[in-house]
Amino acid sequence: MITMLANLDRRWIFLAMALCVAIPILVIGLTGKTLPESPTPLAEAFFHEVDVAGESQGRPGRVLMAFDFDPASAGELSPMASSLVHQCAERGQKMYFVSLWPVGPQMIEDAIAKVINRHYPDLVYGEDYVNLGFKAGNEQVIKVMGIDLTTEFRTDTKGTPLDQIPMMEGITTLENFDLIAEISAGYPGTKEWVLYAATQFNIQMVSGMTGVQAPLMYPYYPGQLDGLLGAIKGAAEYESVVNAWVLQNKLAEILVSGGMAEDQADDVSAVLASAPSQVGTWTEGADASSLSPETKAALINTAAAPIAGEFLEGQRRMGPQLFAHLLMVGLIILGNVIFFAQRRQGGRS
Repeated sequence: MITMLANLDRRWIFLAMALCVAIPILVIGLTGKTLPESPTPLAEAFFHEVDVAGESQGRPGRVLMAFDFDPASAGELSPMASSLVHQCAERGQKMYFVSLWPVGPQMIEDAIAKVINRHYPDLVYGEDYVNLGFKAGNEQVIKVMGIDLTTEFRTDTKGTPLDQIPMMEGITTLENFDLIAEISAGYPGTKEWVLYAATQFNIQMVSGMTGVQAPLMYPYYPGQLDGLLGAIKGAAEYESVVNAWVLQNKLAEILVSGGMAEDQADDVSAVLASAPSQVGTWTEGADASSLSPETKAALINTAAAPIAGEFLEGQRRMGPQLFAHLLMVGLIILGNVIFFAQRRQGGRS
């Protein structure tokens, strides 16, 4: 057996890897189910900072979104960007898009198309979100924005002067923003925004980044970085938090419209959102006795409604990654077993 495994044709390993990737993709695609995610404190902190931006000022938060990545890293970072826009749109935050990467504007337009145009068509460009586009100069752009933003960005991507855009009123420097949300694939990216914006002007900042970059940025949390998402795992965790929160909001609205007190509705919806499959059972219990049949049906339908695919990209990609990693770990263990077995046989001879 040891000799057979030691001489195993590598093509069997390639086949095993192909199956580990392909089968989860097919199963998730056919069933629509994804692996459960348990958010880490870093992902929860990222969500929290976006959620409370502007709260202390008694107005919607002004979130500067820097999309500094390209299609090569979109597999890891695009799900983060989509969920970030999803949360801000649902929360009613003002979104200011910029990029220090030449291909960044394409990533911005992709997120706007997938999230805002499809799911939040009522949001008005120039009042709820604005795309300032790409500006060359790397960290120098950040430094200038800290002094006078209008020096670097005179118009948006449509050529409209900033003073003609309603949501740009009162925005002249980085200090006018409540939060910087950076999605980064390298240089310029998270480190430059931390050094020349968040730290220098004491602005709250969160960042999502590639797996290669994440270990270098962990020391910045929770000091200069208030939230951090690392690679597709961080994207999947953040997705799960945002999706559960959105569902909770929808359930709470239904409960309130059905006559339940707002405080109670918030508590009940939080419990129901954590276990959507149990909503039908809950509606049959005593706690839901005061609700009308229409309200109960609305709760069940909302909980059972499928989540849009653009808000599950990260969680769907975790399936193939999980099984591929398990295979790699198994092969490493098997290789070591073969090595020590052969060495032991050699010693006996």
